[in-house]
Amino acid sequence: MSGVPTADRRSRLAAAVGAAVLFATVGAILAATTPWNPLPGSVPGGPVSPDPSLDFSAAEIARSRAFDSAINPPAYAGLVAGLVAVLVLGLTPLGARLIRWTTAPARRRVPRIALAAVVLTTVLRLAGLPFDIWSESVLRRYGLSTQTWPEWLVDQLKSLALSWVIYSLVLLLLYGLLRRFPRYWWTGAAAGAFVLVVGISFLYPLAIEPVFNKFHSLPAGKLRTDLLAMAERDGVPVEDVLVADASRRTTALNAYVSGFGSTRRIVVYDTLLKSPPARIESIVAHELGHAKNDDVLHGTLIGGLGVAAAVCLLHLLVTSPRLLRRAGIEPAPDDQGAGGPADPRSIALVLALVTAATQLGTPVQNLISRRIEARADAHALDLTRDPSTFVSMQHELSGRNISDLRPDALERLLWMSHPAGPERIAMAREWARIHRVKEPPPLNR
Repeated sequence: MSGVPTADRRSRLAAAVGAAVLFATVGAILAATTPWNPLPGSVPGGPVSPDPSLDFSAAEIARSRAFDSAINPPAYAGLVAGLVAVLVLGLTPLGARLIRWTTAPARRRVPRIALAAVVLTTVLRLAGLPFDIWSESVLRRYGLSTQTWPEWLVDQLKSLALSWVIYSLVLLLLYGLLRRFPRYWWTGAAAGAFVLVVGISFLYPLAIEPVFNKFHSLPAGKLRTDLLAMAERDGVPVEDVLVADASRRTTALNAYVSGFGSTRRIVVYDTLLKSPPARIESIVAHELGHAKNDDVLHGTLIGGLGVAAAVCLLHLLVTSPRLLRRAGIEPAPDDQGAGGPADPRSIALVLALVTAATQLGTPVQNLISRRIEARADAHALDLTRDPSTFVSMQHELSGRNISDLRPDALERLLWMSHPAGPERIAMAREWARIHRVKEPPPLNR
C-alpha cells in the first residue's frame, strides 16, 4: 500500500468500513427476522419426519428420480460453463481485448459502455445456450414444456433484450460515477443500487412480467368470490386475483405474489384452475401469507442493503492493482484516459466479480427463502385449517412439476428456494398434531 496515494487509501478504508457495516446489518436483520421455526409448538412423539413413500407411489418416486437425473447434468454444466466464461473474460486480458475490439467503432464513451454491455451479455448468453437447449429438451421429454422451439427462442430473445437494457443502464450510471468521482463513486453507487433494487421490484409486475405473460382477472364466480372473501378474512387487502397464461409455456402448477404497495398482486397459473377449488384456496392462502408478512417488500429492502454492501466491496476489488493487471488493464489511467477502474474495458472484470458474489450469496438466499416459504405454508394451514387439502395440493404440485422428492445437500444449496414436497407434507401433519386436528392419512396406500 506504500505506493497508493493517501486519498486512495482513505477511500478504500471508508469503503471497507461501509461494506462491513452494511453486511453486518444485513446479517443481523436476517438473523432476527427469519422464521427459523415457522411452526411453533411441541408435537407428541417429536417432529414429523418427511417420508416420500407415505404419499408418493413407487412410480412417482422413480419418475422424480429419473427427471432429476436428466435435468441435473445440463443444470450443473450450464452453471459451470457460465462461471468459467465470465471469470475467464473478467480475470484475464481476454475480456478487455474483446471490449476494445468490438467497441472500436464507437468513439464516444457512452456508446462504448453500452456496446460493451451488449457484447458481454450476448457472449455469456451464447455460452449457456447449449445447456439451455439441453434443459428445454428434457422438459419437453417429460411433458413440462408446451412451447414450440420458435416460441422458446422468442422468450430467450426477450430475456436477452431485457439484459441489454438493464445492464447498459446500470453500467452507464456506474461508470459515470467512476469517472466523475474516482475515489468516492461507491457512496453514490451504493445508494443508487439500493434505490434501483427497490424500484425494479416495485415496477416488475407492470414493466417486466407482461413481456413474458398475459394476465386477466379471475372470472366472476364462486372461486373468485371465495378467494377474495378469504383474503378479507385474513386481513390482506387484495383488489384482484390475476391469472397468467402459463399454459402456453408449461404444464407446471404455480402461484406467486409480486410487487408491493400499489403494484402488489396475487397471480395464479391458468394450469392451476383445473385443480379442485379447495386446493386452489390452499395455495392462494400460502400466497396470502407472503402478502400479510410483506415478504416481497422485506426481501427487496434486504436485497437492496446487500447490493449496497456489495458495491462498497466492489470498490475495493476494482481498485486493486493486481486484479486490474490480471484483467489486462493498467491500474492508473494514462494521458488518453485509458486504464484504471473507469476504463470501459474493466466492465468484464466488474461482471465477473458481480457474478462470483451472486453465486456465493445464492446458498444463503435459498436457506432464508425456504424458511419464509415454510412460514407461508404455516399461514395457509392456520387460515384454512384444512391440512388434508394442503397435503393433497402438495402432492399434486410435486407430481405435476416433477419436483425432487429427495434433494441432496448440493441441490439444496444451489437450487432449492422452497422446501421439498415431502417436507411440506410433514409440516401439515405436524400442524395437525399441534392443533389437535385430524391428521391427514398417507396418500400412498
